[in-house]
Amino acid sequence: MTERAAKTAAMLIIGNELLSGKVEEANLAVLARKLREMGIHLRRVVMVLDDVETIAREVRELARAHDWLFTSGGVGPTHDDVTIEAVAKAFDVPVVESAEMASMLRAHYGERCTEGHLRMALIPSGAALETTEAMKWPTVRIQNTWVMPGIPEVFAMKIPVLATKIGDDRAFVSRAVYTKMDEGDLKPLLDRVVLAFPDVDVGSYPKWTDPTYRTKLTFDGRDEVRVRAASDAFVKTLPEGEPQRVE
Repeated sequence: MTERAAKTAAMLIIGNELLSGKVEEANLAVLARKLREMGIHLRRVVMVLDDVETIAREVRELARAHDWLFTSGGVGPTHDDVTIEAVAKAFDVPVVESAEMASMLRAHYGERCTEGHLRMALIPSGAALETTEAMKWPTVRIQNTWVMPGIPEVFAMKIPVLATKIGDDRAFVSRAVYTKMDEGDLKPLLDRVVLAFPDVDVGSYPKWTDPTYRTKLTFDGRDEVRVRAASDAFVKTLPEGEPQRVE
């Protein structure tokens, strides 16, 4: 029986500060690792400026082409936080104030609560407010699109919400083979494995600064038996003294 294909995802990373180099992007790796655990294939990542029209266009296209879309950034209270407006535009709905989120903000800030703070209660009309017992502050989701914060610490805190609400599928598994061989010498060996195991994703990554190995080869897929078979088949073709290690 043919294995069901993995669900797909895209990530839209938003922020002038990222494209100018003022801030280093840190959320992609966190999301990518979690999606692999959940059996979801992250297929595309796009980074854009804080521009409503650009964000809306990308959200529209990415949401249409993937099972899930995750945005990161632009959900704070300042002038350059335009993601909510853009996501609403992408789904052709108005922006409204969430009474639940406004109440939470007023409770948190008390007398210090301003109109600026209340901007963080704005959501696309019809959006769901996803929470868990451990994460009471809602994560905004409209259809298949999750609107996530850009602050890495907060982004990481929201990840369990995704896992709880989306649920797990068959996780991706990976094996790594480390050799002291050059990629040019490895190519014919890898080509044979790639041809024999089209369902296994094979990667080759040279390293120049580690004395213990020269090239790391990875074998990835959702069928552990096939992944192991591919990596074993490759190892059998290596010359005496190789590999340095297998993980």
